[in-house]
Amino acid sequence: MRIVSLLPSATEIVCALGLADQLVGVSADSDWPPEVVRRLPVLNTVSINADEMSSAEIDAAANTGHTGASLYHVDTSLLGDLRPDLILTQEVCEVCAVSRRDVELATRTLGYTPTVLSLSPVTLDQVIDDVELLGRTTSSNGTEVAQRLRARIEAVRGRARTLERPRVFCMEWLDPPWTAGHWIPEMVDLAGGRDELGTPAGPSRRITWPDVVDYAPEVIVLMPCSLSLERIADEFALVQRLPDWSMLPAVDTRRVFAGNTQLFSRSGPRLVDGLETLARMLHPDVFSEALPLGNALKLRDDGRRLDPYQ
Repeated sequence: MRIVSLLPSATEIVCALGLADQLVGVSADSDWPPEVVRRLPVLNTVSINADEMSSAEIDAAANTGHTGASLYHVDTSLLGDLRPDLILTQEVCEVCAVSRRDVELATRTLGYTPTVLSLSPVTLDQVIDDVELLGRTTSSNGTEVAQRLRARIEAVRGRARTLERPRVFCMEWLDPPWTAGHWIPEMVDLAGGRDELGTPAGPSRRITWPDVVDYAPEVIVLMPCSLSLERIADEFALVQRLPDWSMLPAVDTRRVFAGNTQLFSRSGPRLVDGLETLARMLHPDVFSEALPLGNALKLRDDGRRLDPYQ
């Protein structure tokens, strides 16, 4: 089977299923596993250059996507040359990745009809279900991969079940502030915390800063979609300037983190890595296992960036 993945999380699922050799093309934002994607042709361009824009400018450009104008262009000529049997896309967010609408427009000129599979989970269970779905679609053993992921989730749930639950604010964008939705509140709950600002299985949403101050979060995790850990740390000053920042319990106890957004915003197998990282942030005495340093940073108001488990 010849597979084109226009969704980073789908690329990761394909590789987790052992089907990397069947990938013939990927999206511009598919960057994991690097040893696989670096050798594959890229099928789309993005109309904005986030590396040269501020958070506020990216937010304004993203709003263009919400009004109907696509931020993505699919190379129909290259798509035709690759002749995929299966194209993977999504319908959750037309701003975050190539959408099903973009794909359907691109396939009109192919002269044949490939299978288009849209992966659009909004909960962690649905993410794992998609692993099994893609396994069935490609005649591979998705059930075995899904079982391993579910076992890791249950291991975290079991250890966190009786722990005291701190108030957690997962910041999905910095300027303006957004709170994370979809599977993130569920992950916080599984990891032994409370996220009363996010909407479980609902979209991320803009939030007023006074609401955050009133909530008085005890742990803050900055996880702005698509930004690197270094970029989040560089833009930490945007958050520090917000009113009453220094009065927040999370700041007072130095429990402010930057999370690797690939482990939180991508609906693929590595969300379970994100869950384990989150549990380590919330309850370091219980979840004491060493995790890769690239998963998170602890941010300090004095500008220091530390191993998140110090």
